[in-house]
Amino acid sequence: QVQLVESGGGSVQAGGSLRLSCAVFGSVYSIYVNRCMGWFRQAPGKEREGVAAIDTGGGSTYYAASVKGRFTVSQGNATKSLYLQMNSLKPEDTAMYYCAARTDCDSGSWSVRYTYRYWGQGTQVTVSS
Repeated sequence: QVQLVESGGGSVQAGGSLRLSCAVFGSVYSIYVNRCMGWFRQAPGKEREGVAAIDTGGGSTYYAASVKGRFTVSQGNATKSLYLQMNSLKPEDTAMYYCAARTDCDSGSWSVRYTYRYWGQGTQVTVSS
């Protein structure tokens, strides 16, 4: 069992930056097994989409084309935390952002939402023009 708690959302003007955090709670074994950590977002009326993911075991990272070069996913010490540094924010980045976890990462399915078993409650990001 893994619990995820996001924080760091807020309102910012276009071109600004935000850093989202995801605190990871669970047994050492559960956290080790669920080593693929992802960030998803969902805007009103739209499907939830994958933004970025990291394999906390090997360090590989994955990004959606829409955020590559602007967003950076990273992990904290002992995989107890996950971060999403968001720079050069655009109004279209406005959404609820979720942290999620599953067992393995791969380039073909990291962004598929139903493959993730654990989810946080989300944190709202609003970017104004």
